Amino acid sequence: MHSKVQGPTRRQFGGGLALLLGSIAAGLDSEAAGQSMQQLPPASPNDPRTSLHQEVELAATASRIEGALLDAKQFAAFTGLAATIDAHEGGAFSLFGGLIVGRNIELVSGQRIVQAWRPTHWNPGVYSIAKFEFRPSGSGTLVVLDHTGFPAGEYDHLSSGWYSHYWDPLKKLFA
Repeated sequence: MHSKVQGPTRRQFGGGLALLLGSIAAGLDSEAAGQSMQQLPPASPNDPRTSLHQEVELAATASRIEGALLDAKQFAAFTGLAATIDAHEGGAFSLFGGLIVGRNIELVSGQRIVQAWRPTHWNPGVYSIAKFEFRPSGSGTLVVLDHTGFPAGEYDHLSSGWYSHYWDPLKKLFA
């Protein structure tokens, strides 16, 4: 008895093609975001993208910015909400009064912070990656955020949330 090897069905092929085209489009979005200092506007409400890229100039050294992001007292001071942060690789954190939790994955002083990051309303076990890179820029620092792997439908909320809960308060702190 011989079994016949079958190729993908039309539906499987179409789904694969849609995935490929979506990946290409996402790559174009990231390239465009990298060329501009401004965040690309969402394509539609409740955007299905699962990553974002933002670049923000802060009038502070990378060391001061790291301190604000990794020291619980400083974080609580600029956000106005309680924070607990173990500022070591593998250390856990709880931010904004427990609304955001995660772990520090990689800490390279003066260069980057990489965190497994999640709001507590996401399904258990669902984490995204928030990577902050620090680049000298004039008398301050360019902070490059790449936030990846979050659930579809969270883009609009997260994109504006980084500005209202991180960048704007940090700009005010370092003004």
